[in-house]
Parts: sequence; structure tokens; C-alpha cells
Amino acid sequence: MAERDDIRTGRHCIFLLHAHLVFVTKSRHRVFTDQHLQRMEAIMRDVCTDFEVELVEFNGESNHVHLLVNFPPKVAVSKLVNSLKGVSSRRLRQEFPELVQHYWRAQRLWSGSYFAGSVGGAPLSVLRQYIEQQDRPV
Repeated sequence: MAERDDIRTGRHCIFLLHAHLVFVTKSRHRVFTDQHLQRMEAIMRDVCTDFEVELVEFNGESNHVHLLVNFPPKVAVSKLVNSLKGVSSRRLRQEFPELVQHYWRAQRLWSGSYFAGSVGGAPLSVLRQYIEQQDRPV
């Protein structure tokens, strides 16, 4: 197998785990400008660093953001998401007081839901075929 730069190692494992995350603003309100997204990327990079997660790619529009993260198996995606959304909401509110108008009754910037999809590697059909073709003892 050829060496890959993106394969990471832990104490007891070798891994390559990527997830595509999408966060949507509460009620899909158009909130962000380019300035907000630039600051949000920096905030989210800091949070990812704390979790030993690599933020591979970040971008967004006025009412949602997309992240591509490379994460170790010890990180629960739900905990990472909770921290990313919570810290970014709090810091953006502190740094951009004009955003307060978008923090509705519950004082939340983000919708309570999110999208998380696994990405990378071989398609499921190829993996399924590979597993089926293993030399199983009789």
C-alpha cells in the first residue's frame, strides 16, 4: 500500500476519518457576512485544535456553514459539534453585538440540528465486495 500523508496514528490505532458537517442558523435566517465567516473559521479552527481535530476545509453562506474535518476515533462527533456550535455562537455574539437580533428567544444562533456525513475512502459497494471476497476458512 502506498504511503499517504493524510493517514494519522494514535497510540493504538491508525486512522483516516473525515466528516462533512453542516450547521444551519436558527430558522434559516440570513445572518453572516464574509467578515463573520472569516472570524467563525478562526474560532472553529481553535475548537478543532483543542479536540485534536484537523479542520480541512471551511466555507459558508449567509445562513449555514460547511466544515470538512479529519478527526481521531476518540472524538465523538456529537461532542465536537456541540462545542463548535456553542463556542462559535458565544464568541460571535461577544465580538459582533449586532448579531444579537438574530439570537431568537432561546438566545441561540444555530438550529438545534446538524448534518454529519462520513466522507472519503472507497464507495460502500467496493468495501462490501472486498469484505465478501475475504478468504474465510471452512
